[in-house]
Amino acid sequence: MRVPILKLHNYLLVSIQIELDDQTAMQFQEDLLSKIHETGATGVVIDLTSVEVVDSFIAKVFGDVVSMAGLMGAKVVFTGIQPAVSMTLIELGIYLKEVPTALDLEQGIIKLRQELEEK
Repeated sequence: MRVPILKLHNYLLVSIQIELDDQTAMQFQEDLLSKIHETGATGVVIDLTSVEVVDSFIAKVFGDVVSMAGLMGAKVVFTGIQPAVSMTLIELGIYLKEVPTALDLEQGIIKLRQELEEK
């Protein structure tokens, strides 16, 4: 199953509503990077509200997505990170210090606009 990626103006919106296994995570990474290239998106909001658990591979994919999107000129904001997910990321040594976060999708779009200095 693929993770849907929606375009809104110059942004891509992603809400991960399925359990991510390694194959789905890699497919998501490829799909997102292709969509950034196709659309010229300057920002991506990835909503993790429904993600309750991550393992080390999924956490690495999230970190890689941020780096790869940045190389392509797109800023990434994560929203809806659950407490268990944040604890797992820190325990795995994945801090995502440079990645803006927000509580929900609406706040994520506002944060993305601030990061890109748009009004």
